Amino acid sequence: MMTESEKQNIQRDFKERMDEDELLNCMRCGFCLPSCPTYIVSGYKESQSPRGRIALMKAVYDGVLQPDDEFEKSLNLCLGCRACEPVCPSGVNYGHLLEEARDIMNQNKKHSLPVRAVRNVVFKKLFPKKSNLINITSLVGFYQKSGLQKAARKIGFMKLFPDHLREMEKILPDIPERKTLKQRSEYFPPKGEKKATVAFFSGCLMDTLFLETNHATIQLLQKAGCEIVIPKTQACCGALHGHSGEKELAKELAKQNIEAFGKNEVDYIITNAGGCGAFLIEYDHLLKDDPQWSERAEKFVAKIKDITSILYELDFHKQFCLSLPEQVVTYQDSCHLRNVMKTSKAPRELLRSIKGVTFTEMENADSCCGSAGIYNIVEPKTSMEILDQKMEKMKKTKATTIVTANPGCFMQMKLGIEREGLKDVKAVHIVDLLLEAAK
Repeated sequence: MMTESEKQNIQRDFKERMDEDELLNCMRCGFCLPSCPTYIVSGYKESQSPRGRIALMKAVYDGVLQPDDEFEKSLNLCLGCRACEPVCPSGVNYGHLLEEARDIMNQNKKHSLPVRAVRNVVFKKLFPKKSNLINITSLVGFYQKSGLQKAARKIGFMKLFPDHLREMEKILPDIPERKTLKQRSEYFPPKGEKKATVAFFSGCLMDTLFLETNHATIQLLQKAGCEIVIPKTQACCGALHGHSGEKELAKELAKQNIEAFGKNEVDYIITNAGGCGAFLIEYDHLLKDDPQWSERAEKFVAKIKDITSILYELDFHKQFCLSLPEQVVTYQDSCHLRNVMKTSKAPRELLRSIKGVTFTEMENADSCCGSAGIYNIVEPKTSMEILDQKMEKMKKTKATTIVTANPGCFMQMKLGIEREGLKDVKAVHIVDLLLEAAK
């Protein structure tokens, strides 16, 4: 329960920090409603729609509603998928409003000691410091390879955990060796004629849990004729912080990345994770009020490009005779890749170009799968309801391969396959599939 003092402080900050013009841009037309997963799974509750949440924010801003626990719950249940933005006739920047509101709530609310401890470890110790992330990842790798995983499952230890966490443990990727996590060149030459010089944003989870996909990304870029630099001092993109009410920490990470990538003259900065790319491409908004960084942020943002976009633009699918064993493939959009980075055509065209692939569009492929960063951990009930609906749509495609372009989506699809018992279906990151097709 929030105290009266906390509520007053929140209302004060809403008045000072929330963009009233943006709040007023919402015309309450309802175009956003069919695109909102939480509105649908909630049984069409207005408070679980973008329109409803904006109305609640405006009421707190005007002082006619206290920011109570129900208000906070409404904000927290939002996936932040931003599917409402492309369909909004007024162009409301809902994602910016949501992040600002969550930051105000978090900065003024006194969390319990256990919650404070967890947030401190995750947001300050783990994701901003790659060495710590490597240490944790290595422990997971030891758990997988030492026999502890088999023993834990055999004695029923995993039954002590909630169902969704127990299922997630089953689908974790195989962790690379510790030395592999620490060793990598910072420069890769192009294969053949040089067509572009790019910097690769390697990320945090992508460079640990999904290291093989990062390696595949580098190989694809080389094949496409890209000279690649990987700035050693780059940091976590800050998306988890920005979406979870830790905006100041997100700004610190943004500045570190702008500084790191500003040391090399490159044509593009390439990402292979939709969630990271979408946050990186909005550094200009994040730092718009900082005169020392706003211009540098704009220059940084202008170079951000998803791996599928640059491969498509460089005609990678025409340079190589892409081929795979015959299979039916469907594609699950990364919400942020589609709704923020505006990238949806390139991945589909690349997949259609592969000989042996029958591409089948999934109904509502542009709707969220329920992963949404750590949403499937903190809001498992709603996440699994959304996932179950997604898997019903997937099964109608008769696909044997579900392709994604974001690690969270990839893990969520693997979880859906596990929950449905679909032994003949696999999930794969588009980068890994394209590299296999190009060999």
